[in-house]
Amino acid sequence: MRMSLFLTCFNDTLFPATGRAVVALLERLGHQVEFPLDQTCCGQMHYNTGYQPEALPLVRHFVRVFGDSEIVVSPSASCVGMVHDFYPKIAAESGDEALQRAVADLIPRVFELTTLLVNKLGVEDVGAYFPHRATYHPTCHSLRMYRVGDAPMRLLRNVRGLDLVDLPNAEECCGFGGTFAVKNADTSIAMLSDKIRCALDTDAEYCVAVDNSCLMHIGGGLHRQRAGVEPIHLAEVLAATEEGGRA
Repeated sequence: MRMSLFLTCFNDTLFPATGRAVVALLERLGHQVEFPLDQTCCGQMHYNTGYQPEALPLVRHFVRVFGDSEIVVSPSASCVGMVHDFYPKIAAESGDEALQRAVADLIPRVFELTTLLVNKLGVEDVGAYFPHRATYHPTCHSLRMYRVGDAPMRLLRNVRGLDLVDLPNAEECCGFGGTFAVKNADTSIAMLSDKIRCALDTDAEYCVAVDNSCLMHIGGGLHRQRAGVEPIHLAEVLAATEEGGRA
């Protein structure tokens, strides 16, 4: 199957290793992955911070770039949630009927990585090997917005060598929330402190999630405490093999 990788601007700028892991994983499973070079931001930051008219050109651009793709896959539940939940609203508010039709046609072909693997392709064992102790943090957008369900955990449970331990109070927010962490720093830090304490209680070596934005926030707190726990995107866990290690 041919797939287009929607890496997201956040990952492209700060976490390119996640994109490489997605490509390595999907190619190992026999799929062809292409990377449209014209892709850019999905518009989530603009929309969430009140610059909603400014998000419309980005919606139009996303549709132009990915409109002909058979499948669009992204390692960001947050950005995929933006496409699924808010693109129809933005298109409707624009009054552009052609854009509304294009968005409605594209949305069923846009997947977050774990939902693509489990729900679309029917794959739960991707042949991964990751001999470490890890815990999984379900990010707010993956849990409450895009609703990935148990797809990440089903994949992690099939990773050979992985000692997967439950994260206490897993469904509590880490405090990132995009600009929330900037505008409400004290509250964000308090929430982050609770999340870090829960992560440390697991004695895990790695904290896994499907959104690098939250992992950046959690990882920053862990690093400042010299906690010895490393944040890692789930794609990098799934791309790891016994022969080649991490992608």
